[in-house]
Amino acid sequence: MNVGRLVAEPASIAEQLDYHALNALLNLYDAEGKIQFDKDREAANQFFLQHVNQNTVFFHDLEEKFDYLIKNKYYDPEVVGKYEFDFIKSLFKQAYAHKFRFPTFLGAYKYYTSYTLKTFDGRRYLERFEDRVCMVALTLAAGDQKLASNLVDEIMTGRFQPATPTFLNCGKAQRGEPVSCFLLRIEDNMESIGRAINSALQLSKRGGGVALLLSNLREAGAPIKHIENQSSGVIPVMKLLEDSFSYANQLGARQGAGAVYLNAHHPDILSFLDTKRENADEKVRIKTLSLGVVIPDITFELAKRNEDMYLFSPYDVERIYGVPFADLSVTEHYEEMVEDPRIKKKKINAREFFQTLAEIQFESGYPYIMFEDTVNKANPIAGRVNMSNLCSEILQVNTPSTYNDDLSYSRVGEDISCNLGSLNIAMTMDSPDFGNTIETAIRGLTAVSEQTSIDSVPSIRKGNEAAHAIGLGQMNLHGFLGREHIHYGSEEGLDFTNAYFAAVLYQCLRASHKLAVERGHAFEGFADSDYASGAYFDRFDPAEFAPKTERVKELFAASSIHTPSAEEWEQLKKDVQADGIFNRYLQAVPPTGSISYINNSTSSIHPIASKIEIRKEGKIGRVYYPAPHMDNENLEYYKDAYEIGYEKVIDTYAVATKYVDQGLSLTLFFKDTVTTRDINRAQIYAWRKGIKTLYYIRLRQVALEGTEIEGCVSCML
Repeated sequence: MNVGRLVAEPASIAEQLDYHALNALLNLYDAEGKIQFDKDREAANQFFLQHVNQNTVFFHDLEEKFDYLIKNKYYDPEVVGKYEFDFIKSLFKQAYAHKFRFPTFLGAYKYYTSYTLKTFDGRRYLERFEDRVCMVALTLAAGDQKLASNLVDEIMTGRFQPATPTFLNCGKAQRGEPVSCFLLRIEDNMESIGRAINSALQLSKRGGGVALLLSNLREAGAPIKHIENQSSGVIPVMKLLEDSFSYANQLGARQGAGAVYLNAHHPDILSFLDTKRENADEKVRIKTLSLGVVIPDITFELAKRNEDMYLFSPYDVERIYGVPFADLSVTEHYEEMVEDPRIKKKKINAREFFQTLAEIQFESGYPYIMFEDTVNKANPIAGRVNMSNLCSEILQVNTPSTYNDDLSYSRVGEDISCNLGSLNIAMTMDSPDFGNTIETAIRGLTAVSEQTSIDSVPSIRKGNEAAHAIGLGQMNLHGFLGREHIHYGSEEGLDFTNAYFAAVLYQCLRASHKLAVERGHAFEGFADSDYASGAYFDRFDPAEFAPKTERVKELFAASSIHTPSAEEWEQLKKDVQADGIFNRYLQAVPPTGSISYINNSTSSIHPIASKIEIRKEGKIGRVYYPAPHMDNENLEYYKDAYEIGYEKVIDTYAVATKYVDQGLSLTLFFKDTVTTRDINRAQIYAWRKGIKTLYYIRLRQVALEGTEIEGCVSCML
C-alpha cells in the first residue's frame, strides 16, 4: 500500500487547528518541500492559549500564592522560611524578566505533564516554568541569595538544567528525593540480600532508580554451610528485585526502576544473559530489570586468541583471597586463579560469550557493558569501581557493609548516590561568564548532595556524606555543532569536543577546590587519591587542551570559555594538593531524556536519532520534536546517528572521556542490516578507544515494503 504524498494544510485551515494538529504539521513538508518549524512554535503557543492558561489556578499576587501553597501543604515552609519575602519577590521578578517561551511544543507539554506543581487532584496547574525554577533555586541555595540569583539566571537561560528528580521535587512539601539514582552492593550472605531488597523498596518509593551489584553472590549449585549444590545463584535474587521495583514507586510519579550488574567471569553469566531472551521461560525471564555486564580486559584478550574463558566461583575466590569477588581484578589474578585447585571453575569459549552478548543485545538492547579495567585505570580514587548505574554513567568506588546477628550493621559501608544536572553546551558557549556558569552548577549539585540524607539506607547516607559526589553532565553537543555548521564526528567536531571538555574539567576542579577552601576540608579519602599525589594532573598535557582547527579557535575566541595554559594547570595542581577538592567525583554524562526536551537540547553528547523525533506521550499519542537549532538551511549538519555510524560516535565519546572522571552514557545505533558480528566489532572498537561503558544498543526500525509515506520528515507506521 502506498499512502501517497502528504502535504501541509492550507494556511486558512491550519489556523483552525488545535495544538496537537499543529505539532503534527511539523512532520510534513510544506508545498516547497520545507520543514514547517513555524507550525511547532504555533503549537506551543496554542498549547498555552487552549490548555495551560485556562487550567492554571489564578492568584492576585505572589504573596497570596505563597500563603495558599504553604497553608495547603504544596510548598515546604522550611525552604521559604530561609529568605525574606522581599527577596523571594525580587527573585521571581528576575525569573519572569527573562521572558521565557518554550521553543517547542514537546518542551512545553513535557514540562506541564511531568514537572510543574499541580493541585492534588491533578487537574489544575499551580506553577509556571519560572515558578518551578525559582523554587529549585531557593531550595538549593538554602538561604544564600547570591547563589539563588545565579541559579535562576543559569536555569532560565538554559545553560544549566538540574536532573528530573531535582527539578521535579525541590520546594514541594509532598515530594521524593532530588537524587537521580543509587548504586548498592550486595554481599554473599542472606543478611545483605535482604537488606538490599529492603533498600531497593525504600529508594524506589523516593523516586530513585537503583542499580545493584550481583558479582559477589555465589553461583547456582555452590555450597551453603559446606553442603554442596544448595545455592540457587543470582536469578532468584533478580526476580525478587524485579518484583520489588514494580511494587514501589514515588506516589505514582515515577515507576520504580532497577538494574543489576554481573561480572563476565561469574559462573552464572550465561543464565544471567538468557533471562532477556525473547523465548526465555517465564520462571526465569526478566522483563523490566535492566542488565549490565562487567567485562575485564582479559576477556577480550582470550577472545582475540580464540581461547576458553574460565568462570570462577565467587564463594571460593572470597575464601581464598579474603576480599569479595567484585573487589578483585580478574585480569591481574586470572592465571593464578586458573591454576589454583581450591577455586571451582568452569569454562566457556570467549568468542562464543561475545557472540551470545551480541545476540541478547540484538534482541533486547541489553546488557549494558562496563569495561572494568579501563574504568579503574582512569579512576582517581583509592578503591575499586565494580559496577555502574541504570544509565551506565556513574562510576564510583564502593565499600561493603557487614551485619550483626540481629541484622543491625556491624560496619556501614559506602554506597552511591547520583546527584546530577547537565549543561546545555550551546547555551554554555554563549555564557557571558563560563567560569561562573560552571561554578553555579557545581554549587547547585553539591547542594543536592548536602541536602539529601536517606536514613533508611545508612550505606547510601554514609557514602553521600563522605564523598559529596556529583555528576555534572553535558547535552546538546549535536545541536551546537549543527548550529555552528560543523559535522558531528568531523575533525572540527572532535577538536571542539576536546577543547570544550578540557575547559569544563578545569573549571570544575577550580570550583570544587574553592568549596574545599570555604568548607575547610576536602572529601573523605582525599589524601589517598591521585589528586593529592598530583598524579591526576600529570595524566594531561596542557598543550592538548587548546583548539587546533581555525573554526573552533574562532568559536572559542568569540566566547568566554577558556582552556588552561600549562602554567594555570600547574598552579591548579598545587592549589588542589594544598587544599583538596570538596567533591570526590565531579562529572558524569547521563542520557538526559526529559530534561533535554524542556531545555531544547539534543540528548547527551550523542547524535540525534532523527531530524524530527516521534514520541508517544500518554493520552495525547504521537508528538513530534525537531532537532534543536535545526532549520531548513543547516539540515546537512543533522545526519542522524544511524547515518553517522558507530565509529564517529565512539570517536567523539573517546575524546570527551579523557576529561570526565566518571562515565558517559553511550548508546550505539545500527541500521536494520546490522549483524551480531557488527555489534561485536563495535564493542571491540569501543574498548580499544578507551570507552568506559556502553548503554543501549538501538536498531533502526524500517517500514514494511510498500508502505513508505512520501512527504513526511520522519515516518513511523
